[in-house]
Amino acid sequence: MCQSSGLHPYARAHAPDKRVIRKRLSGLSSSSSPRASSPSFLMALTVLFFLYYLSSTALSASIITHLPGFQGPLPFYLETGYVSVDEENGVELFYYFIESERNPSEDPLLLWLTGGPGCSAFSGLVFEIGPLKFVTAEYNGSLPNLVYHPYSWTKVANVIFLDSPVGTGFSFSRKPKGYAVGDISSSMQVYKFLRKWFVDHARFLSNSLYISGDSYAGKVVPVIAKAISEDIEADQQSSLNLKGYLIGNPVTGLKIDMNARVPYAHGVGIISDALYELIQKNCEGEDYENPVRAKCVTKLDAFHKFYSEIHAGYILDPKCTRASPKPEDMIGDRRSLEELELHSPPPHPALKCRTYAYFLSYYWANSNVTRKALHIKKGTVREWQRCNDDLGYIKDIPNNINYHLSLTSKGYRALIYSGDHDLMIPFLGTQAWISSLNFSVVDEWRSWHVGGQVAGYTTTYSNNLTFATVKGAGHTAPEYKPEECLAMLQRWISSRLL
Repeated sequence: MCQSSGLHPYARAHAPDKRVIRKRLSGLSSSSSPRASSPSFLMALTVLFFLYYLSSTALSASIITHLPGFQGPLPFYLETGYVSVDEENGVELFYYFIESERNPSEDPLLLWLTGGPGCSAFSGLVFEIGPLKFVTAEYNGSLPNLVYHPYSWTKVANVIFLDSPVGTGFSFSRKPKGYAVGDISSSMQVYKFLRKWFVDHARFLSNSLYISGDSYAGKVVPVIAKAISEDIEADQQSSLNLKGYLIGNPVTGLKIDMNARVPYAHGVGIISDALYELIQKNCEGEDYENPVRAKCVTKLDAFHKFYSEIHAGYILDPKCTRASPKPEDMIGDRRSLEELELHSPPPHPALKCRTYAYFLSYYWANSNVTRKALHIKKGTVREWQRCNDDLGYIKDIPNNINYHLSLTSKGYRALIYSGDHDLMIPFLGTQAWISSLNFSVVDEWRSWHVGGQVAGYTTTYSNNLTFATVKGAGHTAPEYKPEECLAMLQRWISSRLL
């Protein structure tokens, strides 16, 4: 089913040889020559200690050749593993790594984070950009089935799907204190993850690196990218080949993220002209999520009534039960799957609902057969959730606009895309904050095409920033328009116009 010997063959080929490092450390430390106190000697000694430390804290990785519910061997390279990012509290981040199905040695490497905060990277893998998807069939107690997804981004890129922040997916902390993270600390843990991951995957160091994610991850992606860029600029031996970042239906933390819901809802006919004008009149300058003036509160209450009737993630879909456990959704009966007790199964949506596949993912990921196949450490995560809404997560970055400005002004490439049927984070808000950067337009607003049809609209700005809408897509875009989003990615990473 899989190989699990600590390090996979690629890692063993490229990881530092601890025996060689120990021998050199021993020789250096016993040296009595005058050069033993020279700056160059001390630098060499420091580097060797650093390499030995990294080799001693290398990730635990397993190559997965088969998965429960998938017929036959996987037609792609899959590796899973853990990387320790907080030794004091025992925090380990879990990841899925899938090599490019085209040219792993030359294709870009994407680090992918799913939003929430608290949604598993597996959600991004199986519902958005990865090479697997669930067969939507009525759940009967047996393990849900998986099939190959032909429009995976792994067609043209290597992708690390990372469960971050800790408490997401199969990432865990051995001490409760380790779960107390926020925008800043979790971003630094992701950067630490990358540095350690590359120790055992040195053959990917020369590949172009892009930090990527969607929804709430769109807020922290630029934070992580900026931390990497600062180390590159400081010449702190950062060998990461960072080229840029890409974010979909992204959160920034600005008021416009949510405030844009009102003009978007008006534009698509969800609210009337009269209500829209009253909100504009009574709520000027207000944060629509936390209004202060009484008249504004009243008008926004009327708006939220209409909003609550719509499936905000994709306004054309029926409004269905949300298939991620929340405290208020917990039910009294306990179900078991392969002897694993499940205390918080999600509500059962109708089979016609898109969320039904989310429902299936809960039972697939919580099967002991699946956990064994993925090499999940026993006793670390009692119950996998697609989105963990109970994280004690601190939103300690008010907004990330300065991070965008810093990265793009330094020449790092950025792709920002939005599904145009998303009412949660409407593209109107994304357009507004991009415009606030005051970059000049290089390529005017125009349509882009896939298969001879309009796939969306795009404009390119100075400083290597591209914005695109994906026609007919929701929150998030690849889940609704996978073929178009793969074409978008392929063109962008090839530095072509969309």
